[in-house]
Amino acid sequence: MRKLKRFLNYFVLTAVSLLSVFPLYWMAVSATNKSVDVIAGRLIPGTYLLENWKGLLQAQNVGSALINSFRNSIMLTLAGLLICSIAGYGFEIYHDKGKDTVMSILLLAMMVPFVATLIPLFQMFSKIGLLNSTLGFILPTISTPFLIMLFRQSARSFPHDIIEAARIDGLSEFGIFLRIFIPTMRSTYAAAMTIVFMNAWNNYLWPKVIMLSNEKITMPMMVANLLTGYVIDYGMVMLGVLVCTVPTVVIFSLLQKSFAEGITGAVK
Repeated sequence: MRKLKRFLNYFVLTAVSLLSVFPLYWMAVSATNKSVDVIAGRLIPGTYLLENWKGLLQAQNVGSALINSFRNSIMLTLAGLLICSIAGYGFEIYHDKGKDTVMSILLLAMMVPFVATLIPLFQMFSKIGLLNSTLGFILPTISTPFLIMLFRQSARSFPHDIIEAARIDGLSEFGIFLRIFIPTMRSTYAAAMTIVFMNAWNNYLWPKVIMLSNEKITMPMMVANLLTGYVIDYGMVMLGVLVCTVPTVVIFSLLQKSFAEGITGAVK
């Protein structure tokens, strides 16, 4: 009975794993095949990768899209981590009832969909001259209630005795944050970095609205452009999706252990 239960557990886990990996496999295989083969559902690699790559370079400015996406995502990640971690640290270390009320209001803001604020944001950014700019891309999502809550929850497990000892030794409040809190919360920062980078990289709607020139195009916008026209080359589209997916897969693969520790609030 125990062996049967173990077999069923492994069978279910294996089946779920294969189902999870299959879309990635199909995307990678389709990038090497012709459009007709992709439509036919071919599941083995082909020899059309180089032709798809040449067609992708001719159809879209892949280099510019990669540079724009990396620049926007890295800048948003760095700024978001700094601001949200400071906010979460302040909410918990300098705790009072007023801050609890503010935090509740921030959490309620998570219920407002971004689409509902899209038009007012566009009008505001248009008036202050931030359309078609990296700063305009960053500002709407530079701070999120979820990340502030994540850092606040992690700060609850931060030893307050260390803070008191550092204050007695004459370390400033900002010095405590930089030299003690940040190194201690490495796993939380890794988890937050993964979330922010992936959200920034995959963001399509706001860049589509605010970026008005082809020079500012991002990878999701580039992939969407491949689907326009009367004839769609699905092999080229899948190659574009593969190129767009690789950076997020690499980031998550490198930080998956720290991501799991950070989400669960582990402190080392």
